[in-house]
Amino acid sequence: MSARYLPALTLPLALAACAPPIQTPDPLPPREIVTPQQWAQQCTDWDEWDKPAPPYRIHGSTYYVGTCGIAAILVAGDGGHILIDSGTEAGADVVLDNVGKLGFRPNEIASLLHSHEHFDHTGGHALVKRASGAHVVASPQAAPVLRSGEDDPADPQHGLHDAMEPVPVDVIVRDGETVRSETATLTAIATPGHTPGALSWAWQSCDEAGDCLSIVYADSLSPISREGYRFGDHPEYLEGFRAGLEKLRAVDCDILLTPHPSASDMVTRAAAGSMVGGMSCVDYADAVEARLDARLVEEAGD
Repeated sequence: MSARYLPALTLPLALAACAPPIQTPDPLPPREIVTPQQWAQQCTDWDEWDKPAPPYRIHGSTYYVGTCGIAAILVAGDGGHILIDSGTEAGADVVLDNVGKLGFRPNEIASLLHSHEHFDHTGGHALVKRASGAHVVASPQAAPVLRSGEDDPADPQHGLHDAMEPVPVDVIVRDGETVRSETATLTAIATPGHTPGALSWAWQSCDEAGDCLSIVYADSLSPISREGYRFGDHPEYLEGFRAGLEKLRAVDCDILLTPHPSASDMVTRAAAGSMVGGMSCVDYADAVEARLDARLVEEAGD
């Protein structure tokens, strides 16, 4: 007898018998969150990009989930988490594992952001996108790089970096626009220079006692390039570079974080037990601009 002749009460049972078994979620790794000091004991300055490291709380709902050498920052929220950067393709496995060690599942990541569009920071975006279904958020200049996996010809380091697995971009974010979770509102700061599409991010993170601190994840911004590239030959690019530094100087900045932890002495501060203090956003911007000025003097002497 075909299903259409079965009594109405038995039809759901027949369909249920044909349904695939209910899938149980993969088990989470053992819960592990260390203190900043314990993290610093396992990592060194300018450490290997894919070297595993356990996650630690920076402040409030903000966590470090990256490797020893490449940062990834999770801003947790009950309605979905925000992840900034994914590391390399291999490093993304560490990032996802660290998210699990905090007791969260990958499919709870709602938004995936970036600092700058090089493979060491966004090379794992496709893997994280598949694992989480997160919306990929990108600047207008970085979006074509993420979608194609190929670097931008306008990038000072064009041709020096490995290609990435392409990933769809769901949302374009511009300077001053925000990405929100239940616990924080992250503001995009356009800081081109290291790459054309680089973004820094600023937000407040509050702990259980209501102590709120301003956190800035400032892009790498180092003025390095391929052989033969001259920053001085690109005045519009140079103007955008300096404008981004001015924005960083003006933003509230209790805690400075950077995609390469050692660029802002994160290992040193973690070893001291607190990410507060140490290098400020003004200090960071001043140091970058001094390097940029030195680079321009060097170019002028060639």
